[in-house]
Amino acid sequence: MLFALLMNQRKIYFYGSVCLAIFAAIMVFTSTKKDETFSELVKIALRDVGNKLLLANQDSTSLILPVQKVEESKFQLSFERELTIFPDTLVKVVQESFQKANLPSHYQLEVKQCKDLAVAYSFLQNHSVEKSIVPCSGRTIPQKCYTIEVRFLEKTTTSNSKIIWIALISLSLLSAFMFFPKKKKTKQLDSTNEHFISLGKFQFYPEENKLKVKAIEINLSKKEVELLSLFIENPNKIIKREELSKKVWEDHGVFVGRSLDTYISKLRKKLSEDESIKLTNVHGIGYMLEIKANGS
Repeated sequence: MLFALLMNQRKIYFYGSVCLAIFAAIMVFTSTKKDETFSELVKIALRDVGNKLLLANQDSTSLILPVQKVEESKFQLSFERELTIFPDTLVKVVQESFQKANLPSHYQLEVKQCKDLAVAYSFLQNHSVEKSIVPCSGRTIPQKCYTIEVRFLEKTTTSNSKIIWIALISLSLLSAFMFFPKKKKTKQLDSTNEHFISLGKFQFYPEENKLKVKAIEINLSKKEVELLSLFIENPNKIIKREELSKKVWEDHGVFVGRSLDTYISKLRKKLSEDESIKLTNVHGIGYMLEIKANGS
């Protein structure tokens, strides 16, 4: 009863852990798909920013280089040619493009010089204007080769949640492995493990009420098993009728004399497959199980 209860608990823990791992995997997959969509939106918005900055420089022919994702939540915008940065214009076009793409309104933007990666200009945009930091209003950043990098500060929360979900998947799978329901070991029934008594060519299985010779099984009644067991315990010895009757039929109801002869006759037929074994009637005394020395 206790073992069955423990097994049921193991199954509950196992299936619970598997379900939790599946749920966590779905959350990670969903989060990954959202990240992919987010990255594509950022790239589109930054290309729009780049186009507006070039137009502000009276440049409608030079190329905007492919937007790169350099880190988690950090993207880089590059240009084919040098340009002048107007901070007021930059802040405005970034806000407009990001709002159209429904991107987070909490981000940090840096304008870096291509030559030495020194920060020529930067600003911090927050949810509210009061908390935003936008310096150098009205000034102009001289014409040079620049890259613009933007980091979305709200995405770190999403990244952390993904890490938590991945950790949860690992723990759930580990728990599922620990509580995996173990199958009961089934005993292999072979000639080395089965409990039988060798009798000539036969294998006698008293607990299973049968004889086996080669691939043939011969069923025995309970009385036949009891009688054969007595004969096997006393091979080549005469066992009196009274003794057989007492041991087999004692306390099992009324004994009829012909019953013993009937069961002996049945046993004799079932043992006829082996000529080295003979169930002999010793007239007026009893019966004897003769087993020849060369019988196998």
